[in-house]
Amino acid sequence: MEFTAKQIADILQGEIEGNSEEKVSELAKIEEAKKGSLTFLANPKYEPFIYTTAASITIVRKDFIAEKSITSTLIRVNDPYKSFSTILEYYDKVKNNKIGREHPIYVANSAKIGTGEYIGAFTYIGENVTLGNNVKIYPNSYIGDNVSIGDDTTIYAGVKIYSETIIGKGCKIHSGTVVGSDGFGFAPDENGVYGAIPQIGNVIVEDYVDIGANSTIDRATLGSTILKKGVKLDNQIQIAHNVEIGENTVIASQTGIAGSAKIGESCLIGGQVGIVGHITIGNNVRIQAQSGIGRNLKDGVIVQGSPAIGYSDFNKSYVYFKNLPKIISTVNKLEKEYKAQQNQK
Repeated sequence: MEFTAKQIADILQGEIEGNSEEKVSELAKIEEAKKGSLTFLANPKYEPFIYTTAASITIVRKDFIAEKSITSTLIRVNDPYKSFSTILEYYDKVKNNKIGREHPIYVANSAKIGTGEYIGAFTYIGENVTLGNNVKIYPNSYIGDNVSIGDDTTIYAGVKIYSETIIGKGCKIHSGTVVGSDGFGFAPDENGVYGAIPQIGNVIVEDYVDIGANSTIDRATLGSTILKKGVKLDNQIQIAHNVEIGENTVIASQTGIAGSAKIGESCLIGGQVGIVGHITIGNNVRIQAQSGIGRNLKDGVIVQGSPAIGYSDFNKSYVYFKNLPKIISTVNKLEKEYKAQQNQK
């Protein structure tokens, strides 16, 4: 897949300095770029590399002034970092723009599929499934009965989506993820034997949600487990039954959220966080990595620790905690001195 400097400049509305027909076929960091690569210079500390890079095309700021000769064709823009991100998105979209149906696949007769679809080999699409336009489903995926998937959503290889799940438009669900599996619902009988409580709800994933690889989103016991618009989940995350996650909340890997927890909008949750069930976390909350959340949290708080406490309180406490052996030694010394003084009286 090749692009010329002119094509890139047109996408970015940038100004070319050099050969407008220079071609690139890959993206690279400025210090590692080779002939045929596109790179960018945004951070001034990397400026020395622009004079030695082998990149065919480099994106720079409009006001960049070269102190030495540069062999790379330049494209001048207002914000190189943002422009390079735009190119990454464009490249990813073009690269993944597969169309058509591979074989073998199974598609139920009752399924309704829009235009521009891609369905990879060994995919199963069940009864009454609805796929919007430009939906991409990569090989070895399972789409259960009565599932709805919106326009421009991509389901990567090996994803399993259980029945009744509703997925919005512009979503990405990465390999190995399971959406709609049974929630962890069991009740003991009089003999202490646990029996499964039927999980008859579903999962709703709203628009522009990203779900990382090998994550699990459980269906609700009743009602819905809901990931609202713009939620971003990292890899290996567990979302239990009846959880609700507010718009634009971002959660890092290995976090587990227990049943019926409600998480607000625009929260940032670090890796390996554990959140108990049936609590409410407000909007704009920040939870540091490896924290344990066992109580409701108000809007805007920042917490850390297990069980989590206020972030500033945790930092102050940690100063004492890491010095605890010295503090104990000092206390023991003072105690001995006191006893010695008492014995002399």
